[in-house]
Amino acid sequence: MAFHGNNQIGFERSARGSERFRVTAPATGELLPGEFAVATEEELQAAASRADEAFRRWPRDSRRTADLLERIAANIDDLGDALVERCSAETALPSGRIKLERGRTTGQLRMFAALVREGSWVDARIDRADPRRRPVPKPDVRRMLVPLGPAAVFPASNFPLAFSTAGGDTASALAAGCPVIVKARPSHAGTSELVGDAIVSALAELGFPDGWFSQLHGPGRSLGLRLVEHPAVKAVGFTGSLSGGRALMAAAAARSEPIPVYAEMGSVNPVFLLPESLRQNAESIAEGYHQSLTLGVGQFCTNPGLVFGVRGPAWERFTAKLAELVRGTPPGSMLLPAIYRDYEEGVARWRNDRRMACLAEAAAAADPSRLEARAAVFTLPVEAFLADSAFQSEVFGHAALLVECDRVEQMLAAAESLHGQLTATIHAAPGELEAAGPLWSILQRKAGRVLVGGFPTGVEVCAAMHHGGPYPAGSDAHFTSVGTAAILRFARPVCYQNVPQALLPPELHDGNPLGIWRLVDNQWTRDAIAPT
Repeated sequence: MAFHGNNQIGFERSARGSERFRVTAPATGELLPGEFAVATEEELQAAASRADEAFRRWPRDSRRTADLLERIAANIDDLGDALVERCSAETALPSGRIKLERGRTTGQLRMFAALVREGSWVDARIDRADPRRRPVPKPDVRRMLVPLGPAAVFPASNFPLAFSTAGGDTASALAAGCPVIVKARPSHAGTSELVGDAIVSALAELGFPDGWFSQLHGPGRSLGLRLVEHPAVKAVGFTGSLSGGRALMAAAAARSEPIPVYAEMGSVNPVFLLPESLRQNAESIAEGYHQSLTLGVGQFCTNPGLVFGVRGPAWERFTAKLAELVRGTPPGSMLLPAIYRDYEEGVARWRNDRRMACLAEAAAAADPSRLEARAAVFTLPVEAFLADSAFQSEVFGHAALLVECDRVEQMLAAAESLHGQLTATIHAAPGELEAAGPLWSILQRKAGRVLVGGFPTGVEVCAAMHHGGPYPAGSDAHFTSVGTAAILRFARPVCYQNVPQALLPPELHDGNPLGIWRLVDNQWTRDAIAPT
């Protein structure tokens, strides 16, 4: 397959600079077809200016937005095997995983299409005037959510479709009515080009304005930082490392007009195994945990890399079974040389720490050039964990730290010491749930999603999902990057006081022409209201 390798500036393919780069297949070390142009400052300025102009002149239209999201999904489906093959080559992820992720990507696009077509997400609220109220007459006050403005999106390396060019950040920003500028991941530039072209085709087919979508290529952080600094950009969506997220947050805060950065960053996703639960199910819990830990070579933001348990026969059964499974885990190719290097350095740091003991490691890879990492599990006394917060640092990959306690009360102290997390999990037998109340209370303060039983790796795409958490898991614990509530990141409320019907958005008209749910005088209704 041939790749044009250009930046996408609205409807224009652009390669104004001389610098190019290629993508290396992580599993083989081979250079893949296609040379990609590094975006220039001129191209960045053009993308931001066109997005700003498109946002200013394009009228909000929820039905056309819904049509756009559905058309993008259809266009991605139409890419067929070409997308799967390129994506798999760029990431070393198996084709089956890529196909599942493609389904998730198109599914969430269609989910947002349904959301905006129904329309009630704008949270329309109406408090009608009461001129007879004394001592001061009550004004007519109405409120709803409106688009925030052009959004910059920074995709993840570990989800080349679902958290990338047409992933959740892009889908939710487009759904809110915002133009999007994607700073593409260099590691899967070919995948990004294919999906970006599918988006542009959908925009052209439906008559959207030039600049509603752009995609810029380039390695390093400087291009992304300059994009965040541009005054036309009004919000940022980011999935990646803590250092990368912090850099964008600092750039956004330093602007003359600071803007929100919705960053999903580091999390070790602690798992607490209560004694009776282990006594009843030690081996099956070990099997489930091993599957979660090693899925995708552990390259998930929800990978459960930290486990707490109480020493004793049940804990020994759990660790023995887990050690057996880890030793039999085949090495797996990681996404990037940098990720592989960081993983190997993190595991080596644990291996050389005298406070820790290596429970088990898988066999080393035969060919390190293939970026194949081996699974590893270490143990640590809870006293050492509590004394050094560095043990909470994420080692991104299929390595885990098992913290050994002497009694359940030490779990409470460990939980209280935790930084913010995306998820936290308790395994408790039915009779232990009431006693687990204090731990449960702590974890609700620490994590964005709490689980009883199971493991957190899978993230259901649905209205009730919250994928975020207190810092450093996320930059703002109020918001999610998965599920329909992700749209709220790219909208803001506007209040209309004593505004004539002709100037109001249709969602706030007395007649409710869109038939949405509205809070009218503190009562939810789809009914039209009588003029005051």
